[in-house]
Amino acid sequence: MGNRRRVAERRKTRPAVIGGMIAVVVGGAGFGAYALYGGGAAADDGSRASDQKAKVKTGPLSPNEVTTTATAFLTAWQSGKITQAAATTDDPSAARPLLTGYTKDAHIKDVTLTPGKPAGDKVPFSVKGTVSYKGTDKPLTYDSTLTVMRRTSDGKPLVDWHSAVVHPDLKDGDTLVTGEAGTPPVKALDRDGGELTTKKYASLGPVLDGLREKYGKEAGGKAGIELRVVRGKAAKAKDLSDKTLLELSEGTPGTVKTTLDPALQAAAEQKVAKKARSSVVLLRVSTGEILAAANASPGFNTAFQGSLAPGSTMKVITSSLLLEKGLASADKKHPCPKYFTYGHWKFQNDDKFEIKNGTFKASFARSCNTAFISQAPKLKNDDLTKEAQQVFGLGLNNWAIGVPSFDGAVPVQSAAQMGASLIGQGGVRMNPLNMASVSATVKSGTFHQPYLVSPDVDGRKLAKASRTLPAGALSQLRELMSYTAAYGTAAEAMAGVGGDVGAKTGSAEVDGQKKPNGWFTAYRGDLAAAGVVQQGGHGGSTAGPIVASLLKMGG
Repeated sequence: MGNRRRVAERRKTRPAVIGGMIAVVVGGAGFGAYALYGGGAAADDGSRASDQKAKVKTGPLSPNEVTTTATAFLTAWQSGKITQAAATTDDPSAARPLLTGYTKDAHIKDVTLTPGKPAGDKVPFSVKGTVSYKGTDKPLTYDSTLTVMRRTSDGKPLVDWHSAVVHPDLKDGDTLVTGEAGTPPVKALDRDGGELTTKKYASLGPVLDGLREKYGKEAGGKAGIELRVVRGKAAKAKDLSDKTLLELSEGTPGTVKTTLDPALQAAAEQKVAKKARSSVVLLRVSTGEILAAANASPGFNTAFQGSLAPGSTMKVITSSLLLEKGLASADKKHPCPKYFTYGHWKFQNDDKFEIKNGTFKASFARSCNTAFISQAPKLKNDDLTKEAQQVFGLGLNNWAIGVPSFDGAVPVQSAAQMGASLIGQGGVRMNPLNMASVSATVKSGTFHQPYLVSPDVDGRKLAKASRTLPAGALSQLRELMSYTAAYGTAAEAMAGVGGDVGAKTGSAEVDGQKKPNGWFTAYRGDLAAAGVVQQGGHGGSTAGPIVASLLKMGG
């Protein structure tokens, strides 16, 4: 490595254009210009690199180290010196192909990178360039951020490499590609024939991407030219769809009709926008049609693809199991002690309450944890899993709603984890779509797989449940949910929601969160809905009002 020389003088003007490329952008909010010689800048204390060989620097990064490292990376990237840019990161083997593909595959040229004001070890920067493909040019602008870290082996400051440095929509393993779109665009319609757009409905970005990916070729459209994110294996495993970032020339869209109700979708969007980290889904009980689905955070479709512990809303499924097996009966006495130990875990109720000489209905309505866990010794490890799969159609990974979705998970567990599963903790995972379907199944008596696009469009088969609840157990389960909506933890939220109603609240503890996730699932007539507010607290006061308002409006 050559010696590093100190910068004699900082530039006060923009650097000269050399060979059609700007060498470095200067003057961005707290950045100075750092001349780079022999692969690096002068050390913070003014000494040469040769003086530091025996000394490994540790501790927090200095502002100078952050700005120097960021400038070195941005300068090399902008100048097309990909190997040099990659060398300033902690993972050159991953950085090099993505930075190379930025020009070669994404066809982005004339790039200008302007750093902003650093915030600790993070440096924001703006990107301006031109996407050029077969004679078609279009400007590209966006903002990104990089983070500087210190390598433990030698103390060297480096850019903490992730694909999101290149573009914030990239996940590690994704690539940027410009060309004829592999999938033609689609014009998605609501059930009344109106067009669905993210301008109207902010939540629908992931849904529209999913519709295009599945139906673009089938709907009769013609592909245009675009810059898009092509998902890698890891992102596809999470059901993330490819994403269009810039359209250079329009394709001809095909048309796909969905089941979304425009008025209800608009209402759902408005409700979640007022409650951070909230998501909600509304279904038609008799068919499974999805009438509305919205997320406060539109970047990820938690409503369909979330994988979260459902807390006490899971007690709807657990109750069906206990009623079926004769381990509980709505109006019979049922234990609800302060504590119950199972599998060497000591479980307790919220605020350590107990119900003396109470019924199972009272325990369900007040959401008594120990009333359910006390029955664990009488259950087999796979009983809850079978109940969820056979009656409620969950956890079989076979739903086909028209866009990517997660179908819930109720894994077979033992000892304390099995006990925790009975109250929606442990390994149980759900999302609002799953829990809305649970309420719909209780109201209908039969599982109807939810769907966003009618199976008549493409002839796909919807998932089926292998059996229904016996009439006696089903009747009691409806009684439990109805009583909870009128007198239990769901009563406040459901006040004013008339008709044939039922509900269940839930709170799910999550490691590292001060507040639990609040859940609420309910039905009214031919409608069923569920929602979650992450880090919201109790479901009755957080997700409950969102769900109840949609049921009231839809009714």
